[in-house]
Amino acid sequence: MSETGAATLRLDKWLWHARFFKSRGLAADLAKSGGIRVDGTSVSKPSRAISVGALLTFPKDDEVRIIKVLGLGARRGPAPEAQALYEDLTPARDPYIDPLEHRVGGRPTKKDRRDMDILKGSR
Repeated sequence: MSETGAATLRLDKWLWHARFFKSRGLAADLAKSGGIRVDGTSVSKPSRAISVGALLTFPKDDEVRIIKVLGLGARRGPAPEAQALYEDLTPARDPYIDPLEHRVGGRPTKKDRRDMDILKGSR
């Protein structure tokens, strides 16, 4: 408890309780690197105290997650208990966009070069 009486919990511990990371150390590493924002402010210490109502923004699994803290939790419990600790405000991904579509291919194969030659009319 802090001086104001509001319940708080360490940032790395809460991320571990809510099952965003498999270990508290992984959550602490992300916080140390400055990859987490609490209420829009970049955090560089895993010991940063958070309370109910805080808005967390951090990268996870090739997307930026936006999470609102609904509860602090006393332990790292099962998944349904962990999901009750937060509200996910991350915008939904468009299922029709293929993430590999915009990837630039490597060097063309021999068949690709032959096809390009035919299109250019050099054969």
